[in-house]
Formats: sequence, C-alpha cells, structure tokens
Amino acid sequence: MHHFTDRGGRLFAEDVDLSALAADVGTPVYVYSEATLRRHFRVFADAFAETETLVAYSVKANSNIAVLKVLADEGAGADVVSAGELHRAMKAGIALKRIVFSGVGKTRDEIAAALDAGILQFNVESAPELHLINDVAAAAGARAPIALRVNPDVAAGGHEKISTGKKEDKFGVPWSAARALYAEARALDGVAVKGVDVHIGSQIDDLAPFEAAFSKVASLINDLRADGCEIDTLDLGGGLGIPYGEGAIPPHPDDYAAMIKRVTAPLDVKLIFEPGRMIAGNAGVLLSRVVYVKEGEEKRFLIIDAGMNDLVRPAMYDAHHDIRPVAARTGDKVPYDVVGPVCESSDRFAKDRPLEPMQAGDLVAVMSAGAYGAVQSSQYNTRALVPEVLVRGDQYAVIRRRPTFDDMVSLEAAPDWL
Repeated sequence: MHHFTDRGGRLFAEDVDLSALAADVGTPVYVYSEATLRRHFRVFADAFAETETLVAYSVKANSNIAVLKVLADEGAGADVVSAGELHRAMKAGIALKRIVFSGVGKTRDEIAAALDAGILQFNVESAPELHLINDVAAAAGARAPIALRVNPDVAAGGHEKISTGKKEDKFGVPWSAARALYAEARALDGVAVKGVDVHIGSQIDDLAPFEAAFSKVASLINDLRADGCEIDTLDLGGGLGIPYGEGAIPPHPDDYAAMIKRVTAPLDVKLIFEPGRMIAGNAGVLLSRVVYVKEGEEKRFLIIDAGMNDLVRPAMYDAHHDIRPVAARTGDKVPYDVVGPVCESSDRFAKDRPLEPMQAGDLVAVMSAGAYGAVQSSQYNTRALVPEVLVRGDQYAVIRRRPTFDDMVSLEAAPDWL
C-alpha cells in the first residue's frame, strides 16, 4: 500500500496535489510520502514483533537525511556500506549499536571510523578483510564485533545484476571455506565473532530461495557452535521485492516472517534484517513534465524532462516502472516510448507503453521510484541533481534542493597554467 491516490482525476501524495507541487518546486522532482515510509517500516517490524529483532534499514536504497530521520523515529537501525553512509546514519540520529557495516571493499579508514564510532557489527566478506579489521582493531587495543557473510550459492533476484548469493558473485565468503574461516577468526585477537550474515539478492518475489539459503545457514550455525563459536546474531539481509506494476506480486512480510520463524526458532539468535526497497520503493515517485511528443516513422516518443541520470534503473536493469499522467487524460490509449533528454539511446523509461494521448506540458509520475532513484542519480550531461520533497499530510518540504550551475562546478578548478 502507498499514499499516492487519484482524487477527481488528479494524483495526490497524501493530501498534496502533485500538480501544484510541481508548479512550485519545478520538475523533475522526487516526492516521498512520510506516511508510506512509516507504514512500510511498521508492517515489516510488526511481522517480527514477538522475536528479538533489529530492522537495520538499508541506507543505500534512499539515503536522504530526512528519510533516515523518519525511520530513526520509528526505531530503525541502519545497514551501511561506506563511511559516507555511516556519517549519514549518525547525523540522522540512528543509535550506533543499531548500525551494521556491510560491503565488500571496506578501507582501513572506513574500518577505523566505524570501530571508533562503536557500531554493532561488521559483516565481513572475505579473508583479507577479516585480517585488515583484526589489524586495525588490535592497533587500537579493541576487538571488532564481526559476522562473516557467507555465500550459500542460491540463485535469486529480479535481475542478474542484483543477484548476490551465487558462488560466482563477488559477495561473501565461499560456502566451502566458511567453517575454516570462522576457526581462523576465533584465533585472532582483534575480532570477536558474534554472528553469521547472508544476503542472496534483491527484488525477490518468491520465498523458496530465501528458505533454501536460510536453512543452509541454520545448519552452518549448528556446526559452528559445535566448533566452539558463540553465535548470537543472524543477519538475514534484505531482498524482499515490491510490486512495480508488472510481474509477480512479492510475498507479504507476514508470510516471510512465518517462514523465517519456522527455520530459525531452534537457533535462539537475535535476527537482523536489512530491508531497503521494501520500505522506500513505493514511498516515492519521480515527477516529470512532457517536453515534446515526437512522431517518428515507426514510433511515437514521449520526451520528458527526466533522464537516465535521474533514474537509471530502466537503463541499467531493464526495470519496469508504472507511468501515470498526473492529471487524467481522455481518449483511447496509444503506445509511447517514454524517453528522456540525455544523449544516450539507453535513456528510455518505457517501450511501447500504452498511455492516454499526451501533449507537451503534461505531467507524468514515474511510480515506485523511492528506492534506488535519487541515490543512483548523477550530473551526466551537466544536468542538475533532482530535488527531493517529503510530504506529510497537506504539507511538503524540499529535503534536497536543486543545485545551481555554479554549485555544480564549485568543486572544480583549472590549474594555474591555464
């Protein structure tokens, strides 16, 4: 469920008319519904209400400080993958002992910063990383709390580029090496083994791969405890999909939780989850204005003012997003290729998408754009980053302004010899 609704032929975010908002802020613009962010977090957290659980929101999905503050207010922790995301989580007021640090390429400086901050746990993805964390912690006279991210060789995910749990993927410790690496970790002075971590992919719409992976990890925990490891936490990652308007409907969090409780109940561990898309995805839309309707020899193009630099998912993942007129149009639907102004053929949001007849000046909403939208945007073609707006009831606030051209070049300088 989300809070973007049609009222008398006009699209609203909660109680805000998106046409009026676009006229005020300009387009393109990302718009987020606070009520949807809160509802989605609660639906997930409530599914695990009777278990010891940390819901560590995946900051990479949508890292705006205002979004993080909303979720911090709901009691969310944070899953971060860089020192920058750690800084954002801390700035938003997320408790340090509710932060886990994931990612395959943690640097010495990032490890030192997270260790100094006192985060809950490092999710370790390789033997070299384990030894670097040990060295940094030992030099500081500390012991870093760790879980090894194990790769269960389970295929899952809505696209090959967001599948992370197969043995050929870069993520995690190979399944065949996990037990030995845990033994190695136990012998180190600078780390304290706390748990096991697994994350098999993103936009997963079937419980079967989750259950296969989690069952393998449950068996591993029993083996590790037999080896003398004190395993207190089990981080099951994120990956639960959302409906983008096409394809399968993902499982409800209640069904996801029921499966996990069945698999993990005998283990007596604290569960950690890293949902991102499931919370933020359907909480946001990208508003864009039609610049031209172009009639080609074989195609009809709807050229909008948003581009692939603003929302890269269709170009990168062939991702489907519903596209809706913000004000109702009349007439039989006709197929459009919905494209942006970027000088790339891949700058296309939809191919042969049936829409009511559109004209220059009309507004469209690219739905389900709250996750992996603004965070992946760039200034390619020297296009300004899109502003972000947060809606609460009948109020809205700009939570990231659109930079000026001077802002965009302010970090650059020509050398003295030019």
